[in-house]
Amino acid sequence: MRKTLILLPLLLAASPALAQPAPQLPPELTDPATADKLAGAMQALSQAFLNVRIGEVKAALEGRPATGAERNMTVRDMARRDDPDFDRHMQQRMANVAPVMRQSMNALNTALPEMMRSLHEAQKSLERAVANMPDPTYPRR
Repeated sequence: MRKTLILLPLLLAASPALAQPAPQLPPELTDPATADKLAGAMQALSQAFLNVRIGEVKAALEGRPATGAERNMTVRDMARRDDPDFDRHMQQRMANVAPVMRQSMNALNTALPEMMRSLHEAQKSLERAVANMPDPTYPRR
């Protein structure tokens, strides 16, 4: 009886499910330098987007030819109309991108094992449900 009580936890701990390593994100995705590189790329993309000229498109949508001033109008100019401090606010948002990306990567890496376990359980449930479905080729009475 005592041997059983001692050996049972050891047998359970040696099960293949517990022996598998927990899935994690690749090291390059958890590296803070990667978050900084992605943040820099996002900043460059946002600056490029803000410099897109939209004046002629705006005039065409309104059904009229574009004026000389409208031809040079950019997305940044449109944003400044609604927010005079747009450039400063945009820089503040971009400064927060890298820390938020680092936090997101850490949170995902922490949650990934549980997500994988849940997906595995869902897969098993679906396989059981499919196995219990009636065979459509089985003759009816």
